[in-house]
Amino acid sequence: SLSKLQLKTGDLDPRLFSRLRHLQKLDLSDNLLDKFPNSLTLPDLRVLNCNNNKLEDVTALKQFPLLEELTYENNVYLTLNDDYKVMFLLQNLRLLNGKDITKLANHVRRVNSRKLTSKVTAHWEKFFRDQLPEKYTAEQVKSIKKKFLKSVQTNVVYGPSSLSEFTRWRVKMIAEEFLAYSLGLELNTDPEPEENMDESEEESTESPREAVEDVARVGDFSSYINNVTVTPSKRKRNQSKPGSGNKRSKSQADTEEEAEDVSAEPLHFLQCHSKGNSREDFKTQLWSCVFEPLLDCGARKDPVVSSSRTVATCGGESVCLIDCETGTVLKKYKVATEEFFSVAWTTLTMVISNSRKKSHNILVAAGRRGIVKLIHVAADFCYGEIKAHKKPIATVCFSPTQETHLFTASYDKRIALWDIGIPDCDYNFKASQLLVLEALSIPLRIALVPACPEQYLLAGCEGGCFAWNIKLDKEQKSRPFEAIFQFPDEDGGMTTAHRVDGLAFLNDDVVVSKSSKPGCIYLWSWSRSFDAKGKGCQRTVSAVILAELEWSTTDLSYLTLSTCPAKEYVFCGDEKGSVWMYNLSNYTTAWSSAKGKRSEKRIPPTQILKWPEIRANGEQLTEVLINNVVSDPTFTYLVVLTSVNITAIWKKS
Repeated sequence: SLSKLQLKTGDLDPRLFSRLRHLQKLDLSDNLLDKFPNSLTLPDLRVLNCNNNKLEDVTALKQFPLLEELTYENNVYLTLNDDYKVMFLLQNLRLLNGKDITKLANHVRRVNSRKLTSKVTAHWEKFFRDQLPEKYTAEQVKSIKKKFLKSVQTNVVYGPSSLSEFTRWRVKMIAEEFLAYSLGLELNTDPEPEENMDESEEESTESPREAVEDVARVGDFSSYINNVTVTPSKRKRNQSKPGSGNKRSKSQADTEEEAEDVSAEPLHFLQCHSKGNSREDFKTQLWSCVFEPLLDCGARKDPVVSSSRTVATCGGESVCLIDCETGTVLKKYKVATEEFFSVAWTTLTMVISNSRKKSHNILVAAGRRGIVKLIHVAADFCYGEIKAHKKPIATVCFSPTQETHLFTASYDKRIALWDIGIPDCDYNFKASQLLVLEALSIPLRIALVPACPEQYLLAGCEGGCFAWNIKLDKEQKSRPFEAIFQFPDEDGGMTTAHRVDGLAFLNDDVVVSKSSKPGCIYLWSWSRSFDAKGKGCQRTVSAVILAELEWSTTDLSYLTLSTCPAKEYVFCGDEKGSVWMYNLSNYTTAWSSAKGKRSEKRIPPTQILKWPEIRANGEQLTEVLINNVVSDPTFTYLVVLTSVNITAIWKKS
């Protein structure tokens, strides 16, 4: 073991290592290696660990032909393409980053190679064979070789674009072998095996990650939870059998002209937040989930396009990253003494070595301990924490305009604004507190006003709905609320005193809030309710109600709502495991007009997704509360978090 010794590549002396003829296991984790020297020899090496280094290339690993187990997680420059290169180069490799890759590696070595070889050969036959005269000089051969290698790497494409670097690398190798074989040119690569996989299989095995723990799956509505370990590569999406699970539940309240079958179907039911990975855990409450922003378009662009299929979820002692399509738990982060309540994403432009700038997604997670954890997801690394509050943090959210600005709302009745800083290449960062907003009661949900996200923050609290001025050019660091909103109460009057446990914006102006008055979700106008020119602090303002949504009659609290602004949807779960979905696209135009009148009738749900019958260890799961429901920005997937440690993923069909 040579772990944690600050070793650089130059410290691995080939003269020393080449004498270790019988070394079988080598641990070089947690060092500063950027590559492997080519002549370490180590003819008998079977197990190699180089986690947490700065490796940029894996091709030198071919010098260890007997290698069976290899791990190189947390080397941020290595990609899926490198995984495929080592699978090809190391014929005996069985485990890569803890995952059995035997089947995939055989595909890479055989199917892939065979397909590429036939494409390379065809390219030669079609474009280059006739360019070579019968009697050719060495100079002519050199020239045609150069042209052919350039052309073939540009024009031979195969498989998904995420593997294009690997494909180019293999095409060059195959082309050189082909020329050596047909023209007797000198060759300096390994002999090449044969075969590839079809595209569908490539997708399901992209990341050789840990197997999913305790996965529950439902294909048919009535099904069992399989308390089994499932490897991502084996997962096939369960299709509902015709006639069993395809009957859609419609709300009785649907009128004929409004009836619209949104028809979402259940894809996966996952039990991945279990305490101590226990299969018997159907008690852990799941609270928060957020879809990861797509890196290539940045997190700040139009939500219609910045959608991905990976979602971060939290509950109990863990945070999970899930691929919604395959149901694969890609990553899992645990803190044994924590109970996580909230997660949020931001995209930071970080400077890595060589002064190269690159965008990376950072996930923050917070909960009962009042500590914010900062996680660089691609590197599987929690690089720091901010001791934000002495009491639990109920919820967190990032500013949509300032990517380092994070709001944390705590049981200490305060909302703090932090600048989390940008980590350098050694993950040093400096966090600072910019602002403290004083609430009169515990803040449960927070939302920045989309029309002016650097000026106003809205919060649903145990004791009402409040707004603060958060503009940073003001002097005072600690601020009281600017306005408290009053809503209709059960006796026909107006009240400010009620628990607001759901809060989100449907568009730039329409706020959706849920109060603990049974069955009550209001839609109201921010601009018509709040006069920014109004004088004085702590004033009481009447919410200008646009409509009320019909919802469950329960008086249970903390079943929160969410919105999908791009599709004008509102989602809210209930105490019976159902998800209420409201398509409000027919109403928003009328609301936005100057004379926008209140919709007199309560708006019924467009559809209610019923909780399917699920059995755990033979027992039917009952009393399922839906704590949270979140769709991706394009409303392709719906992630449903429950009180029984199950994450349900639905897909819009």
